[in-house]
Amino acid sequence: MSALHGFLFQVYPYICLAVFLAGSLIRFDQNQYSWKSDSSQMLRAGTLRWGSNLFHIGILFLFVGHLVGLFTPHGVYGIFISAATKQMLAVVAGGVAGLLCFAGLTLLLHRRIFDARIRHTSHPTDIAVLVVLWVQLVVGLITLPFSWQHADGSVMLILADWAQRIVTLRPVDAAALAALPWPYLLHVVLGMTIFLLFPFSRLVHIWSGFASISYLFRPYQVVRARRLNLPPNHNQPDVRLPGAGD
Repeated sequence: MSALHGFLFQVYPYICLAVFLAGSLIRFDQNQYSWKSDSSQMLRAGTLRWGSNLFHIGILFLFVGHLVGLFTPHGVYGIFISAATKQMLAVVAGGVAGLLCFAGLTLLLHRRIFDARIRHTSHPTDIAVLVVLWVQLVVGLITLPFSWQHADGSVMLILADWAQRIVTLRPVDAAALAALPWPYLLHVVLGMTIFLLFPFSRLVHIWSGFASISYLFRPYQVVRARRLNLPPNHNQPDVRLPGAGD
């Protein structure tokens, strides 16, 4: 195992995780006006609807799939399905979601680069993040044939054990990943790099997407109706409007 391999899979993950969490918190505290998705729909709609919908549908499925696949202990899902079956489900479902995401992201990237109005109003990090995401998605699709060849689920178990050790701050054995095919390793490194870039890009609006779920549980706001010129002794009832805090 080379020193670079040891750094990438034993040290780099913690650097990315620390920057991801601390950077997001600092940006929210210090520069909230930049906390937005910076939509370019007003400049030109064009392929935005198709590209954005396909991308977001695909990326949400991929995010949930990776979250469940990597961080669910084998002892939990092993009661219901085997590691091999789980991997085949991941290959099929991930392949479909990956293709949807690839089509949408390609439309968004083409629009961002080749539309002069949008390109001139884009921050360099906007294009950089889209490029990194596009490369990451392509590498992820390349891993599918390798996953099909390792149908016993062994590779998935190795990656899951490595990821679970990272988030639970347990000792990590980077040597266990050394024998994996290169697409897996590149996919992991690019994935960590996305977390590293997260606080410095428009990706921070993802936090707001998760936070907006709390809106569904906000209490009703009691609002008094406007006082009109009504006859004396006319009682005006209070009106309760949904969706706002006290």
